[in-house]
Amino acid sequence: MRFSSIFYTITLIFALGIGAIGIAFLWLIEYDKANYARELNTKYSIVARATLLHLNELINEDEYKEQVSNLYMPQIDNIEKKEKILNQAVILEEITTELGSSAILFYEKKNYLKVTKDDNTLLLIDTAYQPYRYIIIQIIFAFVAGIILLTYIFIIRKIMPLGKLKRQIDKFAQGDLEIKNVATGNDEISQVASAFYDAVSQIKNLNNSRQLFLRNIMHELKTPITKGRITAEMIQKNKNQERLIDVFERLESLINEFAAVERATSRLIGELKPCKVRDVIDEAIDIAMAEESSVGIEAIDDATVKADFKLLAIACKNIIDNALKYSDDKFVKITITNNEIVFSSKGQPLENDIKHYIEPFTQGTNAKKSFGLGLYIVHNILIAHKLKLIYKYNNGINNFIFSDINLNQGKNIDK
Repeated sequence: MRFSSIFYTITLIFALGIGAIGIAFLWLIEYDKANYARELNTKYSIVARATLLHLNELINEDEYKEQVSNLYMPQIDNIEKKEKILNQAVILEEITTELGSSAILFYEKKNYLKVTKDDNTLLLIDTAYQPYRYIIIQIIFAFVAGIILLTYIFIIRKIMPLGKLKRQIDKFAQGDLEIKNVATGNDEISQVASAFYDAVSQIKNLNNSRQLFLRNIMHELKTPITKGRITAEMIQKNKNQERLIDVFERLESLINEFAAVERATSRLIGELKPCKVRDVIDEAIDIAMAEESSVGIEAIDDATVKADFKLLAIACKNIIDNALKYSDDKFVKITITNNEIVFSSKGQPLENDIKHYIEPFTQGTNAKKSFGLGLYIVHNILIAHKLKLIYKYNNGINNFIFSDINLNQGKNIDK
């Protein structure tokens, strides 16, 4: 449980609360115990003083009885019992005055008062004495702690769906639309969980409809394009034929780019498996149908990446296409390290910030053979792989960089 967790925070607050109440009750016990001891000492002081005054004949019998009327402590007359108590009892406190001496004795869970005047010793028993009882305060503490514990359990049970909701949100963030409804009641948390489930369900339905629509469109378009391409190949070779073939190739390329856009933006990537970056680059070069003399590869390290092989190869292919298309010498250098793939080519710098070109259908002023989808597709494929697209221009060289190759787990991608 992380320290920033709301469950940890609530648990800590309740633990501190019970601890503080426990300390308060311990202090209360000590305070109440001290008060109880003072009350006993006051009682024994009054009885001892009245008894000594009576033994010194400073007050008569009636005055003595009046002073101790509410503090009755009978004498122990049995000589053997008296001697046994005097010899074995624990002296708690003893006071000596000019009238005589008095001492509080404790023996077999009872308090006694020893009063001595010259050779005359009286032993009084406190018949009303009871040892200090902790049970009442303990019961009160247990009751309060029980209420706090029940409150804690109730609150934890109420916010428990938050943990389940977070797991469902994490699944949704990873592109998994198979979300469960974790609502357990009608409270606010359950309402949020239900609203989230309804929203994801709606997104899932819209996503399915969009995919079905795009796939149907692409399927329906491919048939006439294929037929048109075959027909164009059959007519007499001239400039019109070349133009027709070029048109059909461009239309087919557009459909393929739309398919890549649909797959990348909907995060419909396959299982991410470890693969060598060099293999991905080789596949991209094959797809781009680039001449070997147009591409130079410098593999500093045998880097690997967890990726959808085909989809990442499409991203590399689009960068290679752009590099060859807009470079001054029609050459691209690819450098592979453990952290990056760098595509370098000579040419003019981008007219705008890289963020401008990752929007769909965005082109530079010198773009003639592009639909403006290349970097948009690249950007979305990299987001799906938790990689970053970085652009740098140094000394007449355009550098497009795929970064975080081996550090692609748990990274946030700037969108």
